[in-house]
Amino acid sequence: MPQLNPAPWFATLVFSWFIFLVVIPPKILAHTYPNEPTTQSTEKPPTTPWAWPWH
Repeated sequence: MPQLNPAPWFATLVFSWFIFLVVIPPKILAHTYPNEPTTQSTEKPPTTPWAWPWH
């Protein structure tokens, strides 16, 4: 049974964790958003009651 031999699987495990820990995080952290969020005002807009036409 090949799954009992750890030699090829251990190398695959180490290489995949190397990719996850070294290559991918800088790519994710370098992502920039096209629209920066803006702060919203604390004032609430005036609300009007909803006129139900069928009553």
